[in-house]
Amino acid sequence: MKYISLLFIVLFATTTFAKNVPYSEPNEQNLVEHHHYRNVNGRIVHSPAHSKNGKRPNGASAKCRDGSYSFSKHHRGTCSRHRGVATWYK
Repeated sequence: MKYISLLFIVLFATTTFAKNVPYSEPNEQNLVEHHHYRNVNGRIVHSPAHSKNGKRPNGASAKCRDGSYSFSKHHRGTCSRHRGVATWYK
């Protein structure tokens, strides 16, 4: 019973607090690529892109191993076509 209670608390905490993470939209003028996709929640998200100045763009959640920046809202699948995640930001 303790295991089930602990599992419930962990699941509740991760789903509740994950929704409250603020994400800013990237400035398109600072990005090389301008593609988008629909995530599992149905939200439109900017596809991984390289920044023109090499700095981390607003809203980036991870840097991919190919040097692009991901704006993913979920860890699963982030940078999957970009050689994986090099660094997580959020």
